Amino acid sequence: MKVRLILAVSLLAATSLWMQRSNAGASTPQRPEVAAHPQTDPSDKIYPIDQIVTATVHDAWLLSGKNEEAFFDIVEQLAQFSAQKRGLVLPDTAAAGRQMGVLIKTRAKADHDQLLYAIVDQAVRTIGQKPSVSAK
Repeated sequence: MKVRLILAVSLLAATSLWMQRSNAGASTPQRPEVAAHPQTDPSDKIYPIDQIVTATVHDAWLLSGKNEEAFFDIVEQLAQFSAQKRGLVLPDTAAAGRQMGVLIKTRAKADHDQLLYAIVDQAVRTIGQKPSVSAK
């Protein structure tokens, strides 16, 4: 729970900065239009994995309906997917959450056209740990 809270705060700060820059009228190359996921509402926190795995940071922001909480839900879903695929567990500590948030925020802010999954996966590989084998 601590990890989710710290990660959420870090991502919210990064998203807010990014939104301010995006809305500042900076001229950027035209991007293909990405519509919000049709089931995006406050109670729907699951996105089709095939859609979010191929989304750039910018695309994920649009898929979230430009909603910070929904964007975080996408990041969390990608982190769980990455950890599962890599056989890792994410530590449930404030320090781990803070570190993961900083890693994701830094890379997402640096390149909005990068795949969000690649950013999250790198953070998972950095923070994640092999599950401990309990003695039977």
